[in-house]
Amino acid sequence: MSIPQLGGLVGRPFADATDLLADPTAAALADWAHHGAMGVVEIDPDLADTAALTEAYDLPLAASGNCVLVAGRRDGEERVAACVVAADTRADVNGLVKRTLDVRKASFLAMDRAVEESGMEHGGITPVGLPAAWRVLVDPRLLEADVVVLGSGLRRSKLLVPGALLAELPGAEVVEGLAR
Repeated sequence: MSIPQLGGLVGRPFADATDLLADPTAAALADWAHHGAMGVVEIDPDLADTAALTEAYDLPLAASGNCVLVAGRRDGEERVAACVVAADTRADVNGLVKRTLDVRKASFLAMDRAVEESGMEHGGITPVGLPAAWRVLVDPRLLEADVVVLGSGLRRSKLLVPGALLAELPGAEVVEGLAR
């Protein structure tokens, strides 16, 4: 399988670009059998946010996978999930995510906590390499994309992943109706 590319982004093999990945992301990819099908691309960190990235590199919003971290509590136990949805949609946090986590209220994880506990940078958080206790919920529409652009854990790079492989990320759960 060749290294993916999309719009103005041309990926390099993971093994040649580990310096472009947050440590937890690099460790997770090293253990994942499909990492050879993924690409890593360096970008201007000022373009890491979705709107700037899609405009600068001529990317469709539907191919940008946003990763939002959500938490809730039930019986004193905290439940955290990464919701991976296309940039032209929003995660149904107060409906489906809340029910999936089986919590009374779901809220976005505070950014300082998300950065500290994930070991990733704000604006670069990815579902690849998150703490094992966190669930990874994936919208099935992303699986249909030839290539999905994800964070790499750092603002200065992105991962290019064949959409179908998102279902095979460690810990991934494909959740119908995750995004609206």
